Amino acid sequence: MKFLFVHQNFPGQYLHIVRDLLAEGGHEIVFMTEPNRNAIPGVRKVTYAAPPRVPDGVHPAAREYDMAMRRAEAGYAGAMQIRALGFRPDIIVGHHGWGEMLNLCDVFPGVPILGYFEFYYRIDGTDVNYDPEFPMPPERFGAVRAKNGVNHLAFALGQHGQTPTEWQRSTYPAWMHGRLSIVREGVDLGICRPDPALRRRTLKVGPLSVAPRQKLITYVARNLEPYRGFHTFMRALPRILAARSDVVVSLVGGDEISYGAPPPQGNWRGVMMQELAGRIDLSRVHFLGRVEYEDHIALLRRSDAHVYLSYPFVASWSLREAMAVGAPIVGGDTPTVTEFIADGETGLVAANLDPDSVADAVLRMLEERDLAARLGETARAYAVANLDLAQYLRDFRAEMARVAGRDIVPEAPSPRPGAKPARAVKAAAARPTGAKASPAKPAAVRKAAAAKPRAAARRR
Repeated sequence: MKFLFVHQNFPGQYLHIVRDLLAEGGHEIVFMTEPNRNAIPGVRKVTYAAPPRVPDGVHPAAREYDMAMRRAEAGYAGAMQIRALGFRPDIIVGHHGWGEMLNLCDVFPGVPILGYFEFYYRIDGTDVNYDPEFPMPPERFGAVRAKNGVNHLAFALGQHGQTPTEWQRSTYPAWMHGRLSIVREGVDLGICRPDPALRRRTLKVGPLSVAPRQKLITYVARNLEPYRGFHTFMRALPRILAARSDVVVSLVGGDEISYGAPPPQGNWRGVMMQELAGRIDLSRVHFLGRVEYEDHIALLRRSDAHVYLSYPFVASWSLREAMAVGAPIVGGDTPTVTEFIADGETGLVAANLDPDSVADAVLRMLEERDLAARLGETARAYAVANLDLAQYLRDFRAEMARVAGRDIVPEAPSPRPGAKPARAVKAAAARPTGAKASPAKPAAVRKAAAAKPRAAARRR
């Protein structure tokens, strides 16, 4: 079967499905992207020119739309090159967030498209004006609505969409839901698995050292910023550190901005350090920056309380990974989180913007070890049942088969030696909206490029 994948930062969230198809063999895979250094043997990578910057005279509310139109033109030119090579895909699969997918129907008329719809921007019920500490003035509401221009154009193509969680689909207007399937993303449960032996030895990651008798609190985000509850977590630390002299804290994440606005000066870590000066013991609080993936997983495995907070937005990969390793999780009370964390079942739920509530939940997790052990076990069980990468691959193949209207089977018997392909999926087996969904992997975690090219994501 012939596949055209599209993502502005190859391979994006399509790494695992591309690898699965390659392992099966007999498929022809072309991937269109902006130039980058990532490569996957067996995939023909076609790049389109990165669009120029938006001119200064463009209205601020239209700048993102202007860039999307430029990407659509660049994507069209790239697709024309692909067509000139004699390639016509059986299905086009890609991310609708940046615009490069919008004109592909004109290059390959009649070819079905499965597009990733990640988030619908709203001025109520989601991230905008969720946090009263950072209100958005009404004169900026129009700019928020304008961010949905690409969403609407992509939907107007009359093609097919998928999204990874119930919450993400719920952000879209109800009239869109019928064409948005939920394909729940998963993690590698063989890599993301519990390791009780870690608690019997000292764990060292950079300047952090955690002895067996110490308690480790972990926090992970792509960048340390309010959207991921960094300010709430930092404000909870004075109480936690005062109550427990055996606590060590690990914060993984960069100092850039992924979502929302930057502070007036510097970065959010600097802002919070200034606010909390003299109130936290910095010998026990470690800002690790971005870490290697193996260290990230080791920290989650060793965690005595993993804190995951988020505005009502898109959930992070670290939440899935924490569940898969069986970490005791304290989650915020937003639908982004509670789709995964049920209070008293798969973790403890605290008020997302209330430092005292977060501190209470963390201290309870540290003090009630039987509860923490049970919650870690049920989080792992939830991940096995709902967040398995192998199941995600089966579900995604089924969705592609449904959209393509044909079985996904090799066109030539050429599996690579030793490969373990997933079973061929028939279109009839597809489930358009079945399982719930899942989120995206934090760039706070570094991965070896040769083993796992970094997925780009807006959360993502």
